[in-house]
Amino acid sequence: MKKIPHLRWWIVGLIFFASVLNYVDRQALSILAPTIQKDLALSNEDYASVLNWFLIAYTVALIVSGKIVDRFGVRLSLALFVGWWSIANILTGFARSFGSLAACRFFLGLGEAGNWTAAPKAVSEWFPARERGLAIGIYTLGATVGATLAPILIVGLASWHSWQAAFIITGAAGLLWLIPWLWLYRRPGEHPRLSDKERALIEGGQVSDQPSTSGTTPAPTWGKWHQVLFRREVLLLIFARMLTDPVWYFFQFWFAKYLYDSRELAQNSLSVTWVVYLAADVGVLAGGWLSGLLIARGTTPVRSRQWIMLACAALVPLGAMIPHVDALWLVLAFGMVAVLAHLAWLINLSALVVDIVPRGSLAFTFGVVAAGSSLGGLMMNKAVGSLVTNASYDPAFGFMLLLHPLAWLLVWQLRPRTA
Repeated sequence: MKKIPHLRWWIVGLIFFASVLNYVDRQALSILAPTIQKDLALSNEDYASVLNWFLIAYTVALIVSGKIVDRFGVRLSLALFVGWWSIANILTGFARSFGSLAACRFFLGLGEAGNWTAAPKAVSEWFPARERGLAIGIYTLGATVGATLAPILIVGLASWHSWQAAFIITGAAGLLWLIPWLWLYRRPGEHPRLSDKERALIEGGQVSDQPSTSGTTPAPTWGKWHQVLFRREVLLLIFARMLTDPVWYFFQFWFAKYLYDSRELAQNSLSVTWVVYLAADVGVLAGGWLSGLLIARGTTPVRSRQWIMLACAALVPLGAMIPHVDALWLVLAFGMVAVLAHLAWLINLSALVVDIVPRGSLAFTFGVVAAGSSLGGLMMNKAVGSLVTNASYDPAFGFMLLLHPLAWLLVWQLRPRTA
């Protein structure tokens, strides 16, 4: 059978496109929120509740999906997740009330979480340690590219036809993605199109405590689920994501509404937010590339991630300046800096999980850690919904002064795995 050169990069390319769809589908609601709120008679607190139903499902699914991936493998699991969330997104176009909209976003959350537990498992199988930061950066770039394209694509579809069409068409794109994925993906040890040279590169570049699963030796684990959950490393990572990911959720779910509510931009002008998400694209690539550069110069993988994250923790707080400047270009510029730095932070935090956790427990552990992210998002949505109704957006931006520096103190305590 004919070999496919650089097969590992084709695989991460497909995961990149899944991540694009993941964020286009997720962002559609926030971009169309003014129209949907008016059409379905939703208050700001109703809107926050819809977001939280998504995040409740997302939190549960992060944990459950990790066990599914560890049990059934990346190929079948990711196909199930993408198919599920695509159908949920299509059904969102038929929502006619708060209840039906919340139910559709709940089911969307059940599916979308699985993308972020299957993807790192695929990276651990297909990439040597020195390439993992870049590989994670590439598939995470799909999220930020999706967030960048979403304002233009969703506003365009809604203007062309209706807000309902925006959900139906983008959901259908996910079902088409399943065709190349099911054809291409296998584990390295089972893939007939993997060249011997690339197989040797993958197996030779695995760290000693994460041996290749292409042979008969089982991948090591950290034991049963409750043993994983209460490990010191896992708790530090959970709290680090709980503290910092609300910044990213805020820009996903509330920034467009902030521009509409407080800066009086019309809905068809909200496509300008693409520049903020373009900065996120730069962040995911820069974060992985910079930590890889430090590794190439002799810094250990864990320490390289931590040093890059320190620089990010110094930059994200600049987002707190947004409500204190008048010019729109300054609002967008400070948003770009905060989002760029946060995504570079997130790439390295994700790479830390892959560096530290044995592959046999990786998907479940990644899901548990990511559950900290969505718990932080739940608390943020509840707080912001109340602040917007009773006060203003200003305190939400103020929180950005503290979260990343505090989380970095937790991350610095992580050490390279010795057993």
